[in-house]
Amino acid sequence: MLRLAAALLVSLLAVFPASAEQMQKVGKYAIHYVSFGSTFLTPEIAKNYDITRSRYVGLVNVSVIDTSQSGDQTHAVEVKISGTARNLLGSSKALDFKEIREGSAIYYIAEVSHRNEETFTFDINLDNGQDLSTELHFKQKFYVD
Repeated sequence: MLRLAAALLVSLLAVFPASAEQMQKVGKYAIHYVSFGSTFLTPEIAKNYDITRSRYVGLVNVSVIDTSQSGDQTHAVEVKISGTARNLLGSSKALDFKEIREGSAIYYIAEVSHRNEETFTFDINLDNGQDLSTELHFKQKFYVD
């Protein structure tokens, strides 16, 4: 399983430019997020994580890292996550995030069905029940490949 997570990350880093992943710092937490077409995943990875691999499905991937530890000792944080994706016409879709754990890593992935060149505004709420309660907002245009 850890190899699959590593393969997923390596494949994403190889496909996207360095600025593709975005990060928002909230206190001691770094919230990393990226959205992309599901066909960038290999069929094996999509099947293993029960992710729909289609030209018409985009993915939103969010992870939260506690950066308060000294040196390279950071760790993933479990959060309650919910959100919506709203297109330019105002049509809104609830995001159904699934938690994926690989070793000490925690990822939250949601699928978004889309049309060619459809742009979504994502509004995502994150809460760890302690000292993190924030919203994440970003836009992404999806293409049918």
